[in-house]
Amino acid sequence: MNKTHLCFVLLLIIANYSLISQNKPESKNLNSRIDNYLNAGSKNGFSGAIAVIKKGNIIINKGYGEANRNAKTCNNPNTIFDIGSNTKQFTATAILKLAELGKLKLTDSLSIFFKGIPEDKQSITIHQLLSHSAGFVDAIGKDFTEISQEDFFQQLFATNLLSKPGEKYSYSNTGYSILGRIIELVSNQSYEVFLNTYLFAPAGMKQTGYLLPNWDPKNIAWSYNRGILESESPIFKYQKDNDISWHLKANGGINASQNDMLLWYKALKTNKILSEESLKKLTTSHILFTSGNYEYGYAYGWTVRILENNIKRLTHNGSNGAYSHSLIWFPEQDIFIAYVTNANSSQVEFIAYEIAKIILNENYSPEPIKNNFYAYAVNFMREHSTDKSTELLTLLNENYPDDFTNSRPLNSIGNILLMINENKEWAVELFKKNIALYPNDGNLWDSLGDGYKANNQKEEAIRSYKKAVELGYNDSQVKLTELIKN
Repeated sequence: MNKTHLCFVLLLIIANYSLISQNKPESKNLNSRIDNYLNAGSKNGFSGAIAVIKKGNIIINKGYGEANRNAKTCNNPNTIFDIGSNTKQFTATAILKLAELGKLKLTDSLSIFFKGIPEDKQSITIHQLLSHSAGFVDAIGKDFTEISQEDFFQQLFATNLLSKPGEKYSYSNTGYSILGRIIELVSNQSYEVFLNTYLFAPAGMKQTGYLLPNWDPKNIAWSYNRGILESESPIFKYQKDNDISWHLKANGGINASQNDMLLWYKALKTNKILSEESLKKLTTSHILFTSGNYEYGYAYGWTVRILENNIKRLTHNGSNGAYSHSLIWFPEQDIFIAYVTNANSSQVEFIAYEIAKIILNENYSPEPIKNNFYAYAVNFMREHSTDKSTELLTLLNENYPDDFTNSRPLNSIGNILLMINENKEWAVELFKKNIALYPNDGNLWDSLGDGYKANNQKEEAIRSYKKAVELGYNDSQVKLTELIKN
């Protein structure tokens, strides 16, 4: 029995998770349309879960693909996924809860909570942090870089503001980190303890957090970036460190199950956590911004857009590159969608929006989910020798014309092969093909040097690194020097 079929059988066993409430014809139809779309996609690499509730009826709540390929466990509504920046929604709600408790005001400035900060930041308000209008930089380091609390905030407050506070929208992870610290200072509790006490426990959410939940390793989803690069869940790093870096805390990195996200929606909708007045603040646009051809508003942890027919849509996305998590809420239509993938790529990152179109338009038929550029190429190489490289490039150009427009995709595929230590001779072949297309790109010659080095072809690697240096790619000089020395 192959793994895909095994997951299908196991999902049938837990069919109670994929409910069609009250067996209504409309619910049955929506369930079938969504399920057929994602089932077909799972044959092309889609892996994740979907939960949809409409007017109190669970339309679908189901997993697809594998949570852990090595353990052969399948995604389901209790699988634990990294929700990325949707963590911000919990942070915003916690701030509003503290306001309800009389512990702070949204107009309070940073000078109340942080002493001795630079003058240009003293008057920044909680409201501006919540709405990404404070002017802080997006980040000052990577998610898992070790840094003390003191050093993090000292470095952050020393940065230059991108704009005058309140002047314009500028998405900022660090702004939400500040909000997380304010929660701790005001409540005298750690960030996660406060969320668990005032948000998760009242909502009945037992499988949401960083360290506090009693995680069952069998329910934790590993990630497969672009369906290829395997990584364990960040939960295991949290447990090893027994801490969350301030580069990540309060702005991202919380993990949750799909079932808990449905409980979260129910708790918000029924005012179990926040009053009606506070919920309105949470979901009302406070500042406008433009992305592409559309105008959006940012509320507190939610993005707001008014669609055709004056339909209000609340959304937020979170991703660390490997996992991608989306929430979509149509409050007036009473529709809520929670979507996640643990094998993120450009082909599946925004599937939640296709699901929303299916729900809103009975005549809408989305384009089938196809395998992503990188997985398609790797699968081809696993089945063919390098003498088929011209055929591969022709197929990539035919099937992925939008991806195959510059040197980056082929270079990335070659580097991925080196990372996973697989088909290294194919990596060299791809680098050579890429250089034939872009002969004056020093970075590509550097990659070819890496490929030759991985294949123990020292002289060829040296020649490639020398060419990269000649073309101005100075990073190759260190590699060249070390290779000649050894």
